[in-house]
Amino acid sequence: MSWAVEEWKEGLSPRVLQKVHELESQVDKLKKERQQRQYQLETLEAALQKQKQKVENERNESAILKRENQSLMELCDNLEKAKQKISHDLQVKESQVNIQSGQLNSCKKEMERLEQELKR
Repeated sequence: MSWAVEEWKEGLSPRVLQKVHELESQVDKLKKERQQRQYQLETLEAALQKQKQKVENERNESAILKRENQSLMELCDNLEKAKQKISHDLQVKESQVNIQSGQLNSCKKEMERLEQELKR
């Protein structure tokens, strides 16, 4: 079959044959270059897809972390409110203890006074 491809070159002058060979060589070179560029393009496209997937994964992770952060902030706010309520309740109870302690001291003094009065 290659003889049929070469048959058309019969009878061409050496100069024309030289030019045909140069052109065929250039075509082969360009085909190889095209294949290399096609391979580079496919490699770059694969890398791009990988990067896009990585970015998408990071976006998803970022969204998850934002939701988790929001949840933790709400939890912290709730804990701070609970702490403030407990602190307030403690102050109220300490105040009640102080009042009752004062009343106890007052009652003790009154008892002592009454005991003294009874002894007289």
